[in-house]
Amino acid sequence: MTEAAEPKRGRSRDGGSRRPLRYQRVYDLVVSLIEDQGLREGDQLPSTAELAEMAEVSVISVRRALDELAHSGKIVRHQGVGIFVAPQRLVSEPSRPGALLETLKGQRDEIELDTELVSLVVGLPNSKHAAALGIDAGEPVWEICRLRRMGRAPKVLEKAVLPLSLVPSLDEGRLAAGESLYGFLSERYGFTDDFVEQVFEVDQPNSLEREHLQLTAKDYVVRIRGVSVDATGKAFDSFQQTYPAREFLFYVSRATGRRLMEPDHSGSWSVRPFGSPASPASSD
Repeated sequence: MTEAAEPKRGRSRDGGSRRPLRYQRVYDLVVSLIEDQGLREGDQLPSTAELAEMAEVSVISVRRALDELAHSGKIVRHQGVGIFVAPQRLVSEPSRPGALLETLKGQRDEIELDTELVSLVVGLPNSKHAAALGIDAGEPVWEICRLRRMGRAPKVLEKAVLPLSLVPSLDEGRLAAGESLYGFLSERYGFTDDFVEQVFEVDQPNSLEREHLQLTAKDYVVRIRGVSVDATGKAFDSFQQTYPAREFLFYVSRATGRRLMEPDHSGSWSVRPFGSPASPASSD
Protein backbone atom coordinates (compact mmCIF):
# COMPACT_ATOMS: atom_id res chain seq x y z
CA MET A 1 0.00 0.00 0.00
CA THR A 2 1.36 3.43 -0.89
CA GLU A 3 0.91 6.09 1.72
CA ALA A 4 -0.16 9.58 0.68
CA ALA A 5 2.50 12.24 0.80
CA GLU A 6 2.84 13.79 4.21
CA PRO A 7 1.88 17.44 4.65
CA LYS A 8 4.67 19.96 4.71
CA ARG A 9 5.90 21.39 7.95
CA GLY A 10 3.80 24.31 9.05
CA ARG A 11 3.06 26.52 11.98
CA SER A 12 0.15 26.36 14.35
CA ARG A 13 -2.11 29.36 14.86
CA ASP A 14 -0.22 30.34 17.99
CA GLY A 15 3.05 30.47 16.03
CA GLY A 16 4.50 27.15 17.20
CA SER A 17 5.90 24.59 14.79
CA ARG A 18 4.25 21.21 14.31
CA ARG A 19 5.36 17.87 12.88
CA PRO A 20 3.34 16.10 10.18
CA LEU A 21 0.66 13.90 11.75
CA ARG A 22 2.04 10.45 10.82
CA TYR A 23 5.58 11.49 11.63
CA GLN A 24 4.44 12.82 15.02
CA ARG A 25 2.61 9.55 15.72
CA VAL A 26 5.81 7.52 15.42
CA TYR A 27 7.89 10.06 17.33
CA ASP A 28 5.43 10.08 20.25
CA LEU A 29 5.16 6.28 20.17
CA VAL A 30 8.90 5.79 20.62
CA VAL A 31 9.09 8.40 23.39
CA SER A 32 6.18 6.67 25.17
CA LEU A 33 7.81 3.25 24.84
CA ILE A 34 10.98 4.56 26.47
CA GLU A 35 9.14 6.33 29.29
CA ASP A 36 6.33 3.84 29.98
CA GLN A 37 8.55 0.75 29.91
CA GLY A 38 11.36 2.42 31.85
CA LEU A 39 13.87 1.62 29.11
CA ARG A 40 17.48 2.53 29.78
CA GLU A 41 20.62 3.24 27.82
CA GLY A 42 21.35 0.42 25.37
CA ASP A 43 17.89 -1.21 25.56
CA GLN A 44 16.64 -2.25 22.13
CA LEU A 45 13.53 -0.73 20.58
CA PRO A 46 11.19 -2.31 18.00
CA SER A 47 12.44 -2.48 14.42
CA THR A 48 11.44 -0.04 11.71
CA ALA A 49 8.89 -2.52 10.33
CA GLU A 50 7.46 -3.20 13.81
CA LEU A 51 7.10 0.52 14.53
CA ALA A 52 5.37 1.02 11.19
CA GLU A 53 2.86 -1.68 12.10
CA MET A 54 2.37 -0.39 15.65
CA ALA A 55 1.77 3.20 14.50
CA GLU A 56 -0.10 2.17 11.34
CA VAL A 57 2.07 4.31 9.09
CA SER A 58 4.53 3.72 6.27
CA VAL A 59 8.21 2.85 6.70
CA ILE A 60 8.98 6.28 5.20
CA SER A 61 7.21 7.98 8.11
CA VAL A 62 9.06 5.80 10.61
CA ARG A 63 12.42 6.65 9.08
CA ARG A 64 11.69 10.36 9.25
CA ALA A 65 10.69 10.05 12.89
CA LEU A 66 13.80 8.01 13.69
CA ASP A 67 15.97 10.66 12.05
CA GLU A 68 14.46 13.27 14.35
CA LEU A 69 14.77 11.03 17.43
CA ALA A 70 18.43 10.37 16.65
CA HIS A 71 19.11 14.05 16.04
CA SER A 72 17.54 14.97 19.39
CA GLY A 73 19.68 12.39 21.18
CA LYS A 74 16.90 10.01 22.23
CA ILE A 75 17.95 6.97 20.19
CA VAL A 76 20.96 5.53 18.37
CA ARG A 77 20.84 3.29 15.31
CA HIS A 78 23.38 0.63 14.39
CA GLN A 79 23.28 -0.53 10.80
CA GLY A 80 22.12 -4.12 10.55
CA VAL A 81 21.75 -4.44 14.34
CA GLY A 82 18.82 -2.34 15.49
CA ILE A 83 17.51 0.76 17.24
CA PHE A 84 18.55 1.44 20.84
CA VAL A 85 17.90 3.93 23.62
CA ALA A 86 20.65 6.54 23.54
CA PRO A 87 23.06 7.11 26.43
CA GLN A 88 21.64 9.36 29.12
CA ARG A 89 22.79 12.97 29.00
CA LEU A 90 25.23 14.18 31.61
CA VAL A 91 24.03 16.99 33.84
CA SER A 92 26.42 19.87 34.39
CA GLU A 93 26.25 22.67 36.93
CA PRO A 94 28.59 25.13 35.22
CA SER A 95 27.97 27.83 37.83
CA ARG A 96 29.87 25.74 40.36
CA PRO A 97 33.60 26.60 40.38
CA GLY A 98 36.36 24.04 40.79
CA ALA A 99 37.32 20.80 39.09
CA LEU A 100 35.27 19.83 36.04
CA LEU A 101 34.24 16.53 37.64
CA GLU A 102 32.67 18.44 40.53
CA THR A 103 30.28 20.13 38.10
CA LEU A 104 29.02 16.87 36.55
CA LYS A 105 26.21 14.75 37.89
CA GLY A 106 24.65 11.58 36.53
CA GLN A 107 23.01 8.25 37.23
CA ARG A 108 26.36 6.52 37.54
CA ASP A 109 28.01 6.40 40.94
CA GLU A 110 31.26 7.64 39.40
CA ILE A 111 32.05 9.62 36.28
CA GLU A 112 35.58 9.05 35.02
CA LEU A 113 37.14 11.39 32.50
CA ASP A 114 40.43 10.94 30.68
CA THR A 115 42.37 14.05 29.78
CA GLU A 116 44.46 15.02 26.75
CA LEU A 117 46.55 18.18 26.96
CA VAL A 118 45.95 19.57 23.46
CA SER A 119 48.20 22.61 23.83
CA LEU A 120 49.99 24.77 26.39
CA VAL A 121 51.31 28.03 24.93
CA VAL A 122 52.29 31.58 25.85
CA GLY A 123 50.88 34.34 23.67
CA LEU A 124 49.03 37.65 23.64
CA PRO A 125 45.35 37.94 24.63
CA ASN A 126 42.72 39.18 22.23
CA SER A 127 40.58 42.12 23.29
CA LYS A 128 37.93 39.94 24.95
CA HIS A 129 40.41 38.12 27.19
CA ALA A 130 42.24 41.36 28.02
CA ALA A 131 38.98 43.08 29.01
CA ALA A 132 37.79 40.11 31.07
CA LEU A 133 41.11 39.84 32.92
CA GLY A 134 41.61 43.59 33.29
CA ILE A 135 45.04 43.53 31.62
CA ASP A 136 46.74 45.28 28.74
CA ALA A 137 46.48 43.63 25.32
CA GLY A 138 50.28 43.44 25.18
CA GLU A 139 50.60 41.53 28.45
CA PRO A 140 51.54 37.84 27.86
CA VAL A 141 49.19 35.07 28.95
CA TRP A 142 49.08 31.30 29.18
CA GLU A 143 46.55 29.46 27.03
CA ILE A 144 45.75 25.91 28.16
CA CYS A 145 43.60 23.69 25.94
CA ARG A 146 42.48 20.29 27.24
CA LEU A 147 40.14 17.63 25.87
CA ARG A 148 38.10 15.49 28.29
CA ARG A 149 36.91 12.03 27.27
CA MET A 150 34.60 9.48 28.82
CA GLY A 151 35.91 6.16 27.59
CA ARG A 152 36.73 6.87 23.96
CA ALA A 153 34.03 9.50 23.50
CA PRO A 154 35.16 13.16 23.64
CA LYS A 155 32.92 15.17 25.95
CA VAL A 156 34.38 18.58 26.78
CA LEU A 157 36.94 20.87 25.14
CA GLU A 158 38.38 23.34 27.64
CA LYS A 159 40.41 26.52 27.22
CA ALA A 160 41.82 28.64 30.04
CA VAL A 161 43.74 31.91 29.70
CA LEU A 162 45.87 33.11 32.65
CA PRO A 163 48.07 36.23 32.92
CA LEU A 164 51.77 35.43 33.34
CA SER A 165 51.99 38.33 35.78
CA LEU A 166 49.73 36.36 38.15
CA VAL A 167 50.69 32.80 37.17
CA PRO A 168 54.39 32.78 36.19
CA SER A 169 54.63 28.98 35.90
CA LEU A 170 52.39 25.94 35.38
CA ASP A 171 52.85 22.23 36.00
CA GLU A 172 52.43 20.60 32.58
CA GLY A 173 52.48 17.09 34.05
CA ARG A 174 49.60 17.78 36.41
CA LEU A 175 47.57 19.43 33.67
CA ALA A 176 48.18 16.50 31.30
CA ALA A 177 47.13 14.09 34.06
CA GLY A 178 43.74 15.81 34.28
CA GLU A 179 44.20 17.43 37.67
CA SER A 180 42.12 20.48 38.52
CA LEU A 181 43.62 23.74 37.28
CA TYR A 182 41.77 25.51 40.08
CA GLY A 183 43.30 23.19 42.66
CA PHE A 184 46.77 23.96 41.31
CA LEU A 185 46.15 27.72 41.29
CA SER A 186 44.88 27.61 44.86
CA GLU A 187 47.79 25.49 46.07
CA ARG A 188 50.58 27.32 44.24
CA TYR A 189 49.36 30.92 44.09
CA GLY A 190 46.50 31.18 46.57
CA PHE A 191 43.85 31.97 43.94
CA THR A 192 40.37 30.67 44.73
CA ASP A 193 37.02 31.52 43.13
CA ASP A 194 35.04 34.07 45.05
CA PHE A 195 32.62 34.23 42.16
CA VAL A 196 32.44 33.17 38.52
CA GLU A 197 30.57 35.06 35.82
CA GLN A 198 29.60 33.22 32.65
CA VAL A 199 27.98 33.63 29.24
CA PHE A 200 26.19 30.70 27.53
CA GLU A 201 26.15 30.36 23.75
CA VAL A 202 24.57 27.72 21.49
CA ASP A 203 26.26 27.58 18.11
CA GLN A 204 27.60 25.29 15.41
CA PRO A 205 31.15 24.07 16.12
CA ASN A 206 34.24 25.73 14.72
CA SER A 207 37.04 23.73 13.11
CA LEU A 208 38.90 23.03 16.37
CA GLU A 209 35.72 21.84 18.07
CA ARG A 210 34.73 19.66 15.13
CA GLU A 211 38.14 18.02 15.11
CA HIS A 212 38.46 17.27 18.81
CA LEU A 213 34.80 16.63 19.71
CA GLN A 214 34.25 14.56 16.54
CA LEU A 215 31.34 16.66 15.33
CA THR A 216 30.05 17.74 11.94
CA ALA A 217 29.23 21.24 10.78
CA LYS A 218 25.53 20.40 11.23
CA ASP A 219 25.90 19.58 14.93
CA TYR A 220 25.50 22.09 17.76
CA VAL A 221 27.64 22.89 20.77
CA VAL A 222 27.11 24.78 24.01
CA ARG A 223 29.97 27.16 24.80
CA ILE A 224 30.36 28.54 28.30
CA ARG A 225 32.70 31.52 28.49
CA GLY A 226 33.55 33.14 31.76
CA VAL A 227 35.96 34.72 34.17
CA SER A 228 37.07 33.63 37.67
CA VAL A 229 37.55 36.32 40.31
CA ASP A 230 39.17 35.99 43.74
CA ALA A 231 38.05 37.55 47.02
CA THR A 232 40.04 40.75 46.35
CA GLY A 233 38.20 41.29 43.05
CA LYS A 234 41.15 40.23 40.90
CA ALA A 235 40.27 38.29 37.72
CA PHE A 236 42.80 35.49 37.28
CA ASP A 237 41.24 33.12 34.71
CA SER A 238 39.33 33.69 31.46
CA PHE A 239 37.93 30.37 30.28
CA GLN A 240 35.81 28.59 27.71
CA GLN A 241 34.24 25.13 27.89
CA THR A 242 32.62 23.57 24.81
CA TYR A 243 30.12 20.71 25.13
CA PRO A 244 28.29 18.67 22.46
CA ALA A 245 24.81 20.11 22.85
CA ARG A 246 22.92 16.81 22.57
CA GLU A 247 24.91 15.09 25.30
CA PHE A 248 24.47 17.52 28.21
CA LEU A 249 21.82 19.23 30.29
CA PHE A 250 22.75 22.40 32.16
CA TYR A 251 21.38 24.05 35.27
CA VAL A 252 22.37 27.12 37.24
CA SER A 253 22.02 27.22 40.99
CA ARG A 254 23.17 30.74 41.75
CA ALA A 255 23.55 34.13 40.06
CA THR A 256 25.41 37.39 40.50
CA GLY A 257 24.52 40.95 39.66
CA ARG A 258 27.99 41.86 38.41
CA ARG A 259 28.65 42.21 34.69
CA LEU A 260 32.25 41.48 33.75
CA MET A 261 31.34 39.35 30.74
CA GLU A 262 29.06 40.80 28.07
CA PRO A 263 27.47 38.55 25.41
CA ASP A 264 29.47 38.90 22.20
CA HIS A 265 28.78 36.98 18.99
CA SER A 266 31.57 38.47 16.90
CA GLY A 267 35.21 37.59 16.43
CA SER A 268 37.32 34.75 17.75
CA TRP A 269 38.14 33.55 21.23
CA SER A 270 41.83 32.74 20.93
CA VAL A 271 45.31 33.84 21.91
CA ARG A 272 47.51 35.51 19.28
CA PRO A 273 51.04 34.04 19.17
CA PHE A 274 53.96 36.42 19.55
CA GLY A 275 54.84 38.11 16.27
CA SER A 276 51.54 37.37 14.57
CA PRO A 277 49.29 40.06 12.97
CA ALA A 278 46.99 42.01 15.24
CA SER A 279 43.84 40.41 13.78
CA PRO A 280 43.76 36.67 14.60
CA ALA A 281 42.92 34.55 11.56
CA SER A 282 41.72 31.64 13.65
CA SER A 283 38.08 31.23 14.68
CA ASP A 284 38.80 28.83 17.54
